[in-house]
Amino acid sequence: MQNFSRSKSHLAAIAFIGFVTLVGAATPPSGFTPLFNGKDLAGWRGGDTFDHRKYLALPDDKRAEQDAKWTADMKSHWHVEGDELVNDGHGKYATTQKDYGDFELLVEYKTVPLADSGIYLRGVPQVQIWDHTNPKEFKNGADKGSGGLWNNSPGAPGKDPLVLADRPFGEWNKFRIVMVGSRVSIWLNEKLVVNHAILENYYDRKAPIPLKGPIQLQTHGAEIRWRNISLREIGAEEANKILASKGDEGFKSVFNGSDFAGWDGPIANYEVKEGAIVCKPRKGGTIFTKDEYSDFMARLEFKLPPGGNNGLAIRFPGTGGDAAYGGMCELQVLDDNYEKATGEKIDPRQTHGSAYGMVSAARGFQRSIGEWNFEEVTVKGSKIKVELNGFIILDTDLANVKEFMANSPHPGKDRTKGHFGFAGHNDPVAFRSIRLRTL
Repeated sequence: MQNFSRSKSHLAAIAFIGFVTLVGAATPPSGFTPLFNGKDLAGWRGGDTFDHRKYLALPDDKRAEQDAKWTADMKSHWHVEGDELVNDGHGKYATTQKDYGDFELLVEYKTVPLADSGIYLRGVPQVQIWDHTNPKEFKNGADKGSGGLWNNSPGAPGKDPLVLADRPFGEWNKFRIVMVGSRVSIWLNEKLVVNHAILENYYDRKAPIPLKGPIQLQTHGAEIRWRNISLREIGAEEANKILASKGDEGFKSVFNGSDFAGWDGPIANYEVKEGAIVCKPRKGGTIFTKDEYSDFMARLEFKLPPGGNNGLAIRFPGTGGDAAYGGMCELQVLDDNYEKATGEKIDPRQTHGSAYGMVSAARGFQRSIGEWNFEEVTVKGSKIKVELNGFIILDTDLANVKEFMANSPHPGKDRTKGHFGFAGHNDPVAFRSIRLRTL
């Protein structure tokens, strides 16, 4: 009798632990917001493989009509069982009504043999989920496992997962996805499968993915179950730290945060404020590093006032030189809302990140005025790439430029060496965390 009583107590303890585990599993970690409430499809609409920019561009009535069709179809194939969101393998995708920018996403799924599914990030396909034991799909990479950015170009970083991390069928799998700009890192079952890779724009390979967009649970072919779906939005400061922490090997600071040691040019027109180089109001001119660089990468943060205008001097010739025309180029540092702030119209080759007067950059990826932006510039030979807040906004070869703004050629564009600097234009634009790496 005594042993029986102890057995009952032991079983009761196990049941209590199991109850706590289930309750805990349904409660998102601190800072996370549940996307699925465990009861119904509140907060979700139907969606499809559809360019989110085109979706947002639809007239309100057309977008509402499209939503109604997609959502009606979605609801006929999705239902809730306990705390699980279940899809029968068909129908439109469960799509968040809210759009998200930078985020950390947690989601668990369980599927069946021959299933094929995925998670769209900002409406862009996709983090792949499939049967890694299906020999018919080995030619497409299924044997490498789930978690890769399957719609990236062949051979591109992130296309295939770094390791096989899928659990056996019948067990739950867990994703952790961190997305900053178009940069994506993915852990599947605690194993890193994608490391800070660019998610390519499936709808237009030449353009960055949208700044914001929905999370979509894609389905086709067989049942898949989802649970514990939660998301934490990432702010600008954290996003910049994530971007700065990746691939940081070999970068050296060229600004000590307190004075202009190692710099030359009209430094009296600039000041150091709170660890940043700031152009004085109604002052300007190009200050530059005393060291010269040929092929290099630069990383920095900048902050703009409304209508702020400055530039990065690339392979600048030095005292008496011109950043835009005498150097290889001036990479614009300009408020994305410059025209609205100043009333002045500009050429597309004057927008932020553009090789001034020669090649225009993609627009609309700056943070709000008053927030720090993270920028990375790669200069190799005649090629220049600019990545802003995790989005590649310029990737060009100046050797191919034949047309110039106002028909004014840039005689310095073929320079192979020069200084790095800031081309101030009277506005208090601020720069900090300035680091360079020679290539």
